Amino acid sequence: MSYTSKYIKQGVKLHCINTNKFKTNLMAVFITMPLDRETITLDTVVPAVLKRGTEKLKTQEEISKELEDMYGASFDCGIEKIGDNHVIKFYLESLNDNFIPEKNKNLAKKSIELLFDIILNPVTENGTFKEEYVEAEKENIKILIDSKIDNKDQYALNRCIEEMYKNKPYGLYKYGYVEDLAKINSKNLYEHYKSIIKKSKIDIFISGELNAKEIEEIVTSNENIKKLEQREPKYIVNNEQTEKKESIEKKEIQDKMDIAQGKLVIGLDVEENRANSKFVTSLYNVILGESATSKLFQNVREKASLAYTARSNYVRQKNNIYIRCGIEVENYKKALNIIQEQLEDMRNGKFTEEDLKNGKKYITSGIETVQDEQDSEITYYIGQELSGTFTTFKEYENKINEITIDQIKEIASKIKINTIYFLRN
Repeated sequence: MSYTSKYIKQGVKLHCINTNKFKTNLMAVFITMPLDRETITLDTVVPAVLKRGTEKLKTQEEISKELEDMYGASFDCGIEKIGDNHVIKFYLESLNDNFIPEKNKNLAKKSIELLFDIILNPVTENGTFKEEYVEAEKENIKILIDSKIDNKDQYALNRCIEEMYKNKPYGLYKYGYVEDLAKINSKNLYEHYKSIIKKSKIDIFISGELNAKEIEEIVTSNENIKKLEQREPKYIVNNEQTEKKESIEKKEIQDKMDIAQGKLVIGLDVEENRANSKFVTSLYNVILGESATSKLFQNVREKASLAYTARSNYVRQKNNIYIRCGIEVENYKKALNIIQEQLEDMRNGKFTEEDLKNGKKYITSGIETVQDEQDSEITYYIGQELSGTFTTFKEYENKINEITIDQIKEIASKIKINTIYFLRN
């Protein structure tokens, strides 16, 4: 596997991942802009409307038929929150030319052109988006936003983040807000679309058994790409060095809802922003709560039988760790006490070389798994791009394997509780 990237225009970057692991090519385009309360819902409606039709293929049915004719190619789009950025993402997957009849070669070129057409050449009506499409997708987005309460585990995590980052960009809900939808129409949505296409950071990823020079020629000669203007994109670089945490007094918040199981989320600040500290924090998090051998899993779930689930995850873009447990409501205080004991044990170095070894093995196995899935590999690289850093998979493994117990203890001393959130009945 080889990875290369280069700017084809200022603010527009092409990334090529040449790999023979897969029978498919995966093309992805990411459009990145800062999270903004005023535009977050507009951002969400844009890709939903774009997938409805292009100037050449004016309906979703026509696009689906075109994909079917391309040996069952698939298309998807959506929105993601990466650090303080809102990222609109588009994917198109199709068979590699090596696996189709000779007469139908150039499927890679056709796939790239269709993807660019969907994003950059949408169907319009009277100089704006089709009103019918906009209204239908606004209703779909409303259903999506309203449904956030259905997944109580994710809802509790979102609420904890919202409280930790109150009145800050990262606290915004990635799909936006129902109250904004009434203000969106075909005209102002189209103007917003043109603005983000003109001003935002654009990253184009092509993964598969491909020739990077040929791909660059296909991309740069595309008529839609030629129309793109140079830009100085305003996006937010988030990494452990940019996320300076200040010690604050921890807060405890409880919400009530008709639920069968309580959801406990503890948001932790990592008060360390030296370069490469993310590798130590990643290993700390695995030992604390990410793996089945972790302290949270073993002590909160297995030994004390207080939680149906007990785990943690590290959000390196914001330098936070989130502990998440599903518990009986009456076990709240017991579970909280045992969790705090695990944090204290980590500070005191009450973990073993075996824990360290298992944690390293868990992470390095995960790195290998990332490289076995095209979309995961692309997600890794866009994360690197938006963090303003670059670490190869091999470098990542090496940095993890070099970590010592003393480094874990040092990072543990700099991890503090920011918010304790409990969703209960």
